[in-house]
Amino acid sequence: MEVKINREIREYTESMFFGLSLRQFFFSVLACAVAVTVYFLLKPVLGLETTSWVCILAAVPFAATGFLKYNGMPAEKMLWAVVKSEVLMPKHLVFGDTNLYKKLLSEEKKERKGRRLKDDQDTL
Repeated sequence: MEVKINREIREYTESMFFGLSLRQFFFSVLACAVAVTVYFLLKPVLGLETTSWVCILAAVPFAATGFLKYNGMPAEKMLWAVVKSEVLMPKHLVFGDTNLYKKLLSEEKKERKGRRLKDDQDTL
């Protein structure tokens, strides 16, 4: 008897239905429900071929939500992180160079020029 053990315990998912986790099964059923609903609503309007493509396009986001993970986050947590970082708390970072040596030299030149002008006025 052989038992499979994952190398990383965090990658373990319990199979509930048809080898899918509860989350994957739920979103698969939701994707099928959306596809069937779109099919019956649009078949009289668009025809069979176009409706089938629209069904696929309508079901993909729901199916992807159940199966995709990015950096260990499920799709809805990733979407929330994107909304939070890009919409709710956007940061506009401006990067520029600050050459302190050049700044000090330009200030020194201004001071010398000011002293020369002052000296020239005093001599007149």
